[in-house]
Amino acid sequence: MGVAGEIILPHNWTPRIYQGRLWNAMLSGKKRAIDIAHRRWGKDEVCLHWTAMAAHDRIATYWHMLPQASQARKAIWEAINPHTGKRRIDEAFPLEIRKSTRENDMMIKLRCGSTWQVIGSDNFNSLVGSPPAGTVFSEWALCNPAAWAYLKPILDENDGWAMFITTPRGKNHAHAMLKMAQANPKWFAEVSNVLKTGRFSRADLDEQRAEYVAMYGEDQGGAMFEQELMCSFDAAILGAYYGKEMADAEREERICRVAHDPSLPVFTAWDIGRTDDTAIWFFQVAWGEIRVIDFYKANGKDPIHYAEMCHGRKIEVSEYGLNGKPVKWAFGAPIPEAAHRIAYRYGTHWLPHDARPKSFASPRSGLEQLRDFDIKAKITPSLSVQDGIQAARATLAHCWFDADRCSHGIESLKTYRREWDEDKKIFTDSPVHDWTSHASDAFRYLSLIWRNPESEKPVEKPRFLHDMTANEVFWPKQGDTAPTRERI
Repeated sequence: MGVAGEIILPHNWTPRIYQGRLWNAMLSGKKRAIDIAHRRWGKDEVCLHWTAMAAHDRIATYWHMLPQASQARKAIWEAINPHTGKRRIDEAFPLEIRKSTRENDMMIKLRCGSTWQVIGSDNFNSLVGSPPAGTVFSEWALCNPAAWAYLKPILDENDGWAMFITTPRGKNHAHAMLKMAQANPKWFAEVSNVLKTGRFSRADLDEQRAEYVAMYGEDQGGAMFEQELMCSFDAAILGAYYGKEMADAEREERICRVAHDPSLPVFTAWDIGRTDDTAIWFFQVAWGEIRVIDFYKANGKDPIHYAEMCHGRKIEVSEYGLNGKPVKWAFGAPIPEAAHRIAYRYGTHWLPHDARPKSFASPRSGLEQLRDFDIKAKITPSLSVQDGIQAARATLAHCWFDADRCSHGIESLKTYRREWDEDKKIFTDSPVHDWTSHASDAFRYLSLIWRNPESEKPVEKPRFLHDMTANEVFWPKQGDTAPTRERI
């Protein structure tokens, strides 16, 4: 229990029996926790009350993060507890313990000196002020995994805590974190489905399944039930564009270690942003295979940054080299460590069709700016989003992805999904615009241009006089070259 003046924290609340394991783990001093729990488990409720206590034990900044800031406002900041008719934040942070409340910023300043703010994983790196000492990642399976990559070093250094709460969304970064946490004694890890908690009766569960089937259809409704209530990671991500294709790639072990072949050119496909991410896929094509060897993303950078990155992109080569033989320097000495890196030899850099107008926040086009830095680029053909998605689906069957270097891009393709219209209870034709969009858009462009890159166009064989007709010898068409004379 924590005490704030006359207010006892947690305020007028105690954890339910099945919430107790997570609550007690944090009370015991755990700094990292992931709880995969079913819908209506009370995940955010537990974390709100925990944060209110933690903010009085240690004066610092605290964040409650959802996938998008707009979603965070509806789901947390403005959310009403149907049982009490009160805002959930008012229950966890009663007015008596507050110094001020900033509605626009979704921030509460507490009288003790701490601050608590609701944010989205789509804007975490734009916030200013002191870094957090505690962060809740709500709906973690849909959050940008880069948010944890950004915050982990900060929380490690300041001895802060992090709680990850979510329902599953396929075997993405949340699934990988759960597996890691289950093997790490420093973490609390739990999967809490409806059979474990007993939160609903059998009749309630039958009714919920019937509602899902009525809304989504038999197949997707069943998958929704398995995902939301049974906490199944094997259920398809609802509305995912490339769920089947990415599952096929995993089953066929095409997400693995993909080597860079120095004998082949490297092509790139870009999605350019200034305030949003710029995403770049690096790939090679051989014998009908698309070898996706690398992926890069950055935010708010100038063209010179991407040019320097491309020109400096290299791949580590083992000491046994590409042919299985030890790599040696002149006179038989071992090759220096720095020389184990082989720079990419580029073919074409493919930019989106909107790179022809001004971009990178400049009156000059992205195409012009990148060409200033010796990035030989072309514009991808324009195609509707839906036609591009169909092309991407077909293209994925030809792809091999490097699991390590392309991890963020792979997660983006797995999670990229259609918007759900809550009023009409249908999926729209529009993709959700979130952290998955940039890598997925860049891959869509890749799917339009990967076939027959210039390096794979067959070299025309020389034709000798005895192979040619009289018309070809004496009246060649415009553009034909003179016949090659046979050497005797």
